[in-house]
Amino acid sequence: MSGDEVKRRIRKTHGQKHMKQRWSEQPQSAANGKEKDALSFDLSTVQPSEDEKGERGAIKRLSTMWSSFRGKHDKDRVMKEPPLQESLEPAPVDTPAKEQRYMSGQYFFEYLVVVSLKKSKEGAYEPQITYQFPKRDGMVRFQREEEEKTLKAITLFCFPEGINWAPLTEYHSETFSFVLTEIDGSRRNGYCRRLLPHGNGARPPEAYCIISRLACFGLFSKIFDEVEKRRQISMAMIYPFMQSLREAAFPAPGNTVKIKSFIPDKGTEIISLTRPLDSWLEHVDFRTLFRCLTDEEVLLVFAAAVMERRIVFIAEELSTLSQVIHAVVALLYPFTWQHTFISIVPEILIDVVMAPTPYLLGVQKRLLEQVTDQSDLLVVDLSEDKGDTFLVQSGDEKYILPPKLQDEILQALRNRKEKATVEELNTVVSEAFLPFFVKTVGHFASYVTRKGNGQPGVFQSRAFYKAIESKTTRHFVKKFLQTQMFDLFIQELEQQQPASLQQGIFHRKIVEYQEKKKREKAKKR
Repeated sequence: MSGDEVKRRIRKTHGQKHMKQRWSEQPQSAANGKEKDALSFDLSTVQPSEDEKGERGAIKRLSTMWSSFRGKHDKDRVMKEPPLQESLEPAPVDTPAKEQRYMSGQYFFEYLVVVSLKKSKEGAYEPQITYQFPKRDGMVRFQREEEEKTLKAITLFCFPEGINWAPLTEYHSETFSFVLTEIDGSRRNGYCRRLLPHGNGARPPEAYCIISRLACFGLFSKIFDEVEKRRQISMAMIYPFMQSLREAAFPAPGNTVKIKSFIPDKGTEIISLTRPLDSWLEHVDFRTLFRCLTDEEVLLVFAAAVMERRIVFIAEELSTLSQVIHAVVALLYPFTWQHTFISIVPEILIDVVMAPTPYLLGVQKRLLEQVTDQSDLLVVDLSEDKGDTFLVQSGDEKYILPPKLQDEILQALRNRKEKATVEELNTVVSEAFLPFFVKTVGHFASYVTRKGNGQPGVFQSRAFYKAIESKTTRHFVKKFLQTQMFDLFIQELEQQQPASLQQGIFHRKIVEYQEKKKREKAKKR
């Protein structure tokens, strides 16, 4: 048995034990298409009871099951708590086809809720769910309790500012997203649009929120346009549209689904919803990222993310935070961010910035002082009126990536049009960053050895990075090998058979690059 094989077995055994002990930080492989947030929210503690306030402090109010952040005495209690259901749908025994259709991801969404700000007896405005579709009937007690916890979390993320609201006569509508990562590692996306409801005089804003297993921000933004249009007529007009949408099959990448919907005085409308052809970019809009940061600044953020560092983004608008963080995660493709990922941190959870483990966080600017007193992290200001972009940084970010490859990325980014469409910009950005991983680690398949057909492989890490000719690239790769995103990528690779690796855009780019190198060598001869 080789030294690399021994190391891999030890790491796997340790990893399995580690995952059993710290189930709130179970990583999710990039290969199965799910992004995993290491920080899992215990939705039962999102809103603390009165006896938990005060002495227990802000950290005790954090709605997270974070074993590295909490004391060992909490672990036994935590492990006894049941995990969240993978689906909040009731599971009657006589509807297996419906459940199979839902779990296969064919439904557009789980449900739509309207969150309104209601004035409490104390005079503060508290977010409450005033509309829900579909209603959940026939649930057992445990399912009902789990749904209540989830709904509490939704109100928290729709209005992360807390109770500091007042009636308004004008309010700029904004659309943003958040992620609910559950204890079992499953992920649900929350798409939210906040706006001022139809009416006269000063009134607080309200939020529409769609919860879905599907990640496609652009598609759900269009759905919100239709919901908002019907809400202006009557709340009752939302139901038939959402019912038609729920019954429609989610289209494959590049395909379109058409929804029929009736509107008084206009008749029946046909609404076309199209998925982007590049499904791995359908949750991403790079325009905000490159509007807030220069190419060189984006490159520094990318370098810090590749090394799995603690990164905090600061902005006024929730839409800016969510769009930028999702864009940064997309730059890591084909690898997946495995750690804490909160696109918009609610005020009650702001102490999460104290965590010692890697994270990507979006924080509103009014909470900036509670972030900048931390060290050993990168704080990125996305505001238009900013002075310095990097408010806190380690100082070595520009030296992480090989200089030659940095120049190639910057050169590729210069090829974008000034007024490029979302699709055009996505193409340019992916063509700029994906080759970076092709050139640094694209030879990985040649260093997975197998003893026979059907047997798991063993990655020869030392031989892998020793094979790299460039000294600066080899130095980078040696560090990148230690990241969790690469480790999980390789673990998936070891379990797959060679035939299944010949798929996906990353593999195609590797083949193109290798063929190009062969042609260049042939010319030199």
